[in-house]
Amino acid sequence: MNGAHFAFTDRWGGVSAVPYEELNLGGAVGDDPEAVRANRELAAKSLGLDPARVVWMNQVHGADVAVVDGPWGSAAEIPSVDAIVTTRRGLALAVLTADCTPVLLADPVAGIAAAAHAGRPGMVAGVVPAAVRAMTELGADPARILARTGPAVCGRCYEVPEEMRADVAAVEPAAYAETSWGTSAVDVTAGVHAQLDRLGVHDREQSPVCTIESGDHFSYRRDRTTGRLAGYVWLD
Repeated sequence: MNGAHFAFTDRWGGVSAVPYEELNLGGAVGDDPEAVRANRELAAKSLGLDPARVVWMNQVHGADVAVVDGPWGSAAEIPSVDAIVTTRRGLALAVLTADCTPVLLADPVAGIAAAAHAGRPGMVAGVVPAAVRAMTELGADPARILARTGPAVCGRCYEVPEEMRADVAAVEPAAYAETSWGTSAVDVTAGVHAQLDRLGVHDREQSPVCTIESGDHFSYRRDRTTGRLAGYVWLD
């Protein structure tokens, strides 16, 4: 084993009621805070993690990165960022999604991990390259970085206006896509993987799950009022 751990949740095994059933891990979607707290505890313990040693973000579809060495002291201290990086082994980093692409990164040799939230705006803004840069500044080597992307809306389902597709493709051509019914679309995950490839991150894996197509996963575009999935990364 290389000491790097990656995990992505589905919607089952939690305590939240409809429309957040069951394992909603998002605290800003209208769910009962006590249910979210219980779900986060259940998810962490199922992964062998201490719930108090998981670091979350206030995600805002940007490209800012925070380097962290422990959990935030209070909710008020959680910064508005879309990527977090740590050099602390045993500290789990978490990213929330419900169609956006969750990106987990780790250099087990250097002992550096990162989690990033890459929706369409964040992918265009370069949140994933920003996370990789932050890792390399701390001593990571892109050639050693392992990258895993989790369940997200696929290019066959993410319909956007033609002008938006053109704008996105002007920044990241790999994100140009077409829906299964023949209209303009964006493939955020393809864009993320192209960015990682150019940065020299070649050990990459992509979840085959499309959140819109899967009833086992939350999808904002499909349901609007719904829960959030989480991706977790940590190093032994």
